[in-house]
Amino acid sequence: MSPLALAHGALTWILPFLFVLTIVVTVHEFGHFLAARACGVAVDRFSIGFGQAIAHWRDRAGTEWRIGWIPLGGYVRFSGDENAASVPDSDDLDALRREIIAHEGPGAVRRYFHFKPLWQRAVVVAAGPFANFVLSTVLFTLVFLFLGETFLPAKVAEVQPGSAAAAAGFQVGDVVTRAAGRPIESFEDLREVVVVRAGVPIRFDVDRGGRTLELTATPKAGLVGDGLGGRQEGGLLGVSPPTSPSALIHRRYDPVQAVGRGAHMTWEVLDTTLFYLGRVVRGQVSANQLSGPLGIAQASHALAKAGAAGEHGFGEQVIGSMIALLGMVAVYSVGIGFLNLLPIPVLDGGHLLFYAYEAVARRPVGAAVQAASYRLGLALLVGLMLFATTNDLHRSGVLHFLDGLFS
Repeated sequence: MSPLALAHGALTWILPFLFVLTIVVTVHEFGHFLAARACGVAVDRFSIGFGQAIAHWRDRAGTEWRIGWIPLGGYVRFSGDENAASVPDSDDLDALRREIIAHEGPGAVRRYFHFKPLWQRAVVVAAGPFANFVLSTVLFTLVFLFLGETFLPAKVAEVQPGSAAAAAGFQVGDVVTRAAGRPIESFEDLREVVVVRAGVPIRFDVDRGGRTLELTATPKAGLVGDGLGGRQEGGLLGVSPPTSPSALIHRRYDPVQAVGRGAHMTWEVLDTTLFYLGRVVRGQVSANQLSGPLGIAQASHALAKAGAAGEHGFGEQVIGSMIALLGMVAVYSVGIGFLNLLPIPVLDGGHLLFYAYEAVARRPVGAAVQAASYRLGLALLVGLMLFATTNDLHRSGVLHFLDGLFS
């Protein structure tokens, strides 16, 4: 393979990944920033990317804005918050207060994050995950508003013999209207309900010739297509949708409908994530569907490639790829928002947990307890990242290939 082809291949993997990651993380940090500004918190820096600045400027409030040369997200740094992963204890706060008064005077103390009322600090911390949920809603809304929605109806065109659907009594021509208590409009809606419920009995409302029937089916575990050319473990019902192009339904939305649909999609992604993780915690399913950076890179590459297909010219291909990636940005934004709300030290949820203790005990968590909890939280995150990366390597076939080399 020529160096040019290698460079092109690397870019088609790296650039979509950076596009997704930078938008999701930057919006998260911008949520913290906006809430901090609204609460009168002094902000030293807002950076898009890390490392040496390739561009920087300072606004009227004294905040330095910079673009770093390593585009792996970004960060916001509040004044006096040299260690953003910690909540200072009483001794640290007293020392910080004396330093501020000595250099800036007594009136400057109220501008610093750690001396803000507890509720304001909680709002600033929670604003990051909230911004991720807003981003996903906005992106879904834009897609529905300008592109509409094209989908296959949840109509059964084939029932596979010996499948869960056959055992439950599904018939060709049935139209699924509800599943697991959720309204079903498209075959994709049906797939999303079933794929995370392998081995779980599901009640379906089915329209059969104008009559509504209730059927109960338990999806079997198997390999399910992920829509990007890959396969993953999940629930299989054993029904197929119509394949004729004439069966496709295209729906347009007005602005109000698009906002409602966008918010509904954000909730559905969050609800599905919560349900799946709940089953993982209870030991009902394996956690091998969790993805790390390699999985995100693989998915973003596949989506960018699909978005560019059929477009003419480099510019149109780039635009097509970016539009295709917006849906992925929306989905991963929900995931990042949820992840950061987990009550794990070093994450926003950990900060909120410490603030809850402070509200009850009327004092911050002790430094020793914080130090131990942050080490534990960091170990959990690193372990989770390694586990997710191992899953990615298994799905890509790399570990199987290496095992074949050395076995």
